[in-house]
Amino acid sequence: MSQSSLPAPRPAGPLKRYFIRYSVRFLASCYLRVGIEGLEHLPAAPPYVLNFNHPNWVDPFLVVGWWPRRHRFFILGPREEDMRVGWRNRLISWGRLAVPFKPSKSDLIDTTRRAMGVLNAGYALGIAGEGRLSDREGEIVPLQDGAAFFALRGRVPVVPLAISGTRWLRFGKRIRLRVGPPVEIGDRKANREGVAALSGELAATMERLLEGVQEEPPPGPIGRWLTELFADRPWLNEKPPDDADSAR
Repeated sequence: MSQSSLPAPRPAGPLKRYFIRYSVRFLASCYLRVGIEGLEHLPAAPPYVLNFNHPNWVDPFLVVGWWPRRHRFFILGPREEDMRVGWRNRLISWGRLAVPFKPSKSDLIDTTRRAMGVLNAGYALGIAGEGRLSDREGEIVPLQDGAAFFALRGRVPVVPLAISGTRWLRFGKRIRLRVGPPVEIGDRKANREGVAALSGELAATMERLLEGVQEEPPPGPIGRWLTELFADRPWLNEKPPDDADSAR
């Protein structure tokens, strides 16, 4: 095994994977209408990095429920110090779906080695490339370096996945998961220039996949409650500094 990687997380057995997948699909389909398109763009098999946008907390669960079964993957995250805290974290740990990392970024080397272990073992590595929830439907937050860096380090393509319709959740709403053509790494290297170039190309691809998606008004009380149930957007509540503070 390469010193630059750690063993890949042990995936769940087939019965557990099927249970998680179809439980997610059943629960989501009770409230939403979810469809996935563009699967013809997928590589024949992993490894690859899967980059998806992140309008809502439900997005990773939709990926788990609708991504092709033969393309086994792990998701980088969630950003928790202790995976035993909270039912979502316990579910992800039980399902062996995550490559966790610490929000303090005190384990960047081990996180990179775990990610390389996933790719070296022939799995896909899913990443919400924006690094946080986006605020508007059809618009992405500037991508962080993770997706491009891991792809370049692992010498694998990046598969873009655009999720639309989840910024506000309402009963019967149509949610679209749209897969785009893989972004190839070419001869780029895993340095600052290579990461910046690949991130820029990936961002442009994501924006094309989201073209035409319109912002919608907030739903009623139930839909708003469900939308914000696990949403973490502290920046929306921050007060902008006044002129006096800015001048100090």
